[in-house]
Amino acid sequence: MKPTKIYLSILSLAFASLACSIFAGGPDYPAQALPYSPNEVINMQTQIEQALAAGAETGVVTLQITESQLTSYMTEKMMTQVDPPFTDPQVLLRNGQMLMYGKVTQGFFNANILITMNVGIDELTGLPKIEIASADFGPLPAPEGINTAMNSIINEAFTGSFGPVAVGFRLEAISIADGIMTLTGRIK
Repeated sequence: MKPTKIYLSILSLAFASLACSIFAGGPDYPAQALPYSPNEVINMQTQIEQALAAGAETGVVTLQITESQLTSYMTEKMMTQVDPPFTDPQVLLRNGQMLMYGKVTQGFFNANILITMNVGIDELTGLPKIEIASADFGPLPAPEGINTAMNSIINEAFTGSFGPVAVGFRLEAISIADGIMTLTGRIK
């Protein structure tokens, strides 16, 4: 074999390996993936509006949001960003916490991530308050300032869904169990 052919073969292999990405691991994704559905987002927004309208009459607001609705909502939020911090979100609601899985890319490496959040009530606004309890980026280092950035994105995504329809609404309780987040509050 001529030296030119050997160099071309090595060069071809080098370029081919650069075109590929390497899966670096991370937390296992949920066994049952929740598919993205624009209808789930519409249903969630409609439920919020209906619960607040009913609360205007009774004074009490009760709302249940599902994992499918939150997964679809976060998927839409990530699709609107030019350079999202992660892709393919999966939101689970278990044992009092919100678990959000995603996929992150750093250079040629891809990894699964898991962000575990505690959901409470903001005393000033009476809206949901989301705090990151832990963030697992697998073998990849967590990007600088990721907690602040993720808190901002997640809070905007979830509390933004209440938006202007929630004027005068004060949240009193949040419970998370078995795939459902139940929010209870009052109209001021």
